[in-house]
Amino acid sequence: MGLSKSFLVFFSVLTLAPFCLCYPAGSSRGGYLYPQFYDHSCPKAQEIVRSVVANAVARDARTAASLLRLHFHDCFVKGCDASLLLDSGNGIVSEKLSNPNRNSARGFEVIDEIKSALEQQCPQTVSCADILALAARDSTVLDGGPSWEVPLGRRDSRGASLSGSNNDIPAPNNTLPTIVTKFKRQGLDLVDLVALSGSHTIGLSRCTSFRQRLYNQTGNGLADSTLEASFAAQLRQRCPRSGGDNNLFPLDLATPTRFDNLYFRNIVAGKGLLNSDQVLFTRSAATMELVRLYAENNALFLEQFAKSMVKMGNISPLTGSRGEIRKNCRRLN
Repeated sequence: MGLSKSFLVFFSVLTLAPFCLCYPAGSSRGGYLYPQFYDHSCPKAQEIVRSVVANAVARDARTAASLLRLHFHDCFVKGCDASLLLDSGNGIVSEKLSNPNRNSARGFEVIDEIKSALEQQCPQTVSCADILALAARDSTVLDGGPSWEVPLGRRDSRGASLSGSNNDIPAPNNTLPTIVTKFKRQGLDLVDLVALSGSHTIGLSRCTSFRQRLYNQTGNGLADSTLEASFAAQLRQRCPRSGGDNNLFPLDLATPTRFDNLYFRNIVAGKGLLNSDQVLFTRSAATMELVRLYAENNALFLEQFAKSMVKMGNISPLTGSRGEIRKNCRRLN
């Protein structure tokens, strides 16, 4: 399928137009996010985050994907406000108990370690929400992905939303229209959706997240016809019809710990692990063209991923006097 001239013009405008890293947080909310936010109040903040993340990833390579995922799952619920990090108690029901996070969200101890180091250096200055944003960027870089300046100045929420976590985060078995709707609610478009889905170039997924594709995709007892047959057979060896729910599989079989465009090449070959991956190539001409573009041009994917991460990181931040700077990311002050 060739790329239409009109689509390429549309895409080049979205991807190549200059963009500002200093985002207004909303006229009624006051405050801006900007990369130099801690230059005076905590000048070593980014260095501290980078160091702790590097040590954590050296201990466990999977940590990079886990920290990147935490930022996604935080921002899609109530905005990028570290609500995900709160434990249950004192009237809070933790988002960690939601279906997208229970038994799968990880990396919280690394965030604790970063926060502890920052509290020693500059007490009650750097927010947990900004830690999540910085850790996501540093994790991406450590796995060979792009770097970007992270706009900073977020504050931490005083509440969580279990229902929001259950309803707003895209799920592995969602249809493409549902995924598109969930992204649009956050102000993210199709280009953002496809580029950010590219985060699945690293990390692992549980058998329970894609089992239906192997055995009963549409309720007729048959496998997903868009799943390449030999790949499906390989997956069935460790993901049986029942049991083995927590058996882990790389989201990108080719280069599971390298941040690159092999994720998109896998999708083109019918080897996307999750239904939410493969539908980008099979259910929409627009997303299919984007998948093809990124599969053919790694540099273009990395450039757009960085831009879309900055855009996602600006979802409804708390600034000014709203929220608080938590001393401990797991509980309110």
